Amino acid sequence: MMMYHNPVLLNESIFGLNINPSGIYVDVTYGGGGHSQEILKNLNSKGKLIAFDQDQDAIENKSNDRRLNLIKSNFKYLNNFLNYFQIKEIDGLLADFGISSHQIDNKNRGFSTRFNSELDMRMNKTQKIDAKIIINDYDEDQLEYIFKNFGELKNYKKVTEKIISERIKKSIDTTGDLKKILAPLVKVRDENKFLAQVFQSIRIEVNDELEVIRTLLSDSSKYIKKGGRLVCISYHSLEDRIVKKFIQNGGYNDEVPTDLYGNKNFIFKKVGKMITPSSEEIKLNNRSRSAKLRIAEKIWETFCPF
Repeated sequence: MMMYHNPVLLNESIFGLNINPSGIYVDVTYGGGGHSQEILKNLNSKGKLIAFDQDQDAIENKSNDRRLNLIKSNFKYLNNFLNYFQIKEIDGLLADFGISSHQIDNKNRGFSTRFNSELDMRMNKTQKIDAKIIINDYDEDQLEYIFKNFGELKNYKKVTEKIISERIKKSIDTTGDLKKILAPLVKVRDENKFLAQVFQSIRIEVNDELEVIRTLLSDSSKYIKKGGRLVCISYHSLEDRIVKKFIQNGGYNDEVPTDLYGNKNFIFKKVGKMITPSSEEIKLNNRSRSAKLRIAEKIWETFCPF
């Protein structure tokens, strides 16, 4: 097994899982296998780990451990696979929502602003829609939506106008093409942040990342047993807002779900405060600097206000 990704907040996330050595755990973002390996170290011969990754590179990096079942699939299908394996409950679930260093550093994947590569950005290289299709085929309203909501760009209208005016002349095929087109819209000192927001918005759309996270969290509440743990690592405010809101009220708005009698149903309780990487970890792995770890415990508590 090759370690091609430094697991972020490794000790903190494993501690947050509060691992039962004989338990069943799920790592929905296997990646380089760092978190999974640490979970396996804490399991005995009866323990089990189910992991997900849709990236073939991650699948080929599988650890040879009989307690590990690595599934080549998007984690939005958690419900389907747990049903298939007749697993009714799990002791904990770990989700590291960041893209791996391996994916960023692979110049052929199109995730990084550092390389001139094909506009791709697919986590699953077999899916049809990629960044090139979005940039060249999406209409004005669609582009404005993703740049405004997924990239949180203030000048999303200008970005959209520039792309549409340029793609009429010539197809925008590479990350270099896109960067060159957008260069006049930003000052040099702000270029890195601006491009990161542009690339983030496209990547989220390509992989439907936010909706997939919502589906995962909703499904996790069905399977994590009472006292079990949910551990999530987010890397930008859009992901973190979804996780924070879900832990607070089991949904994605400000309303706490209620039963037929109006009783509020609190599914999880937060465990401790949000955790960020130490200065030492950031020195060793600069890409961890934006990570935010949140931990929750399943309670199934019903609160009656009367």
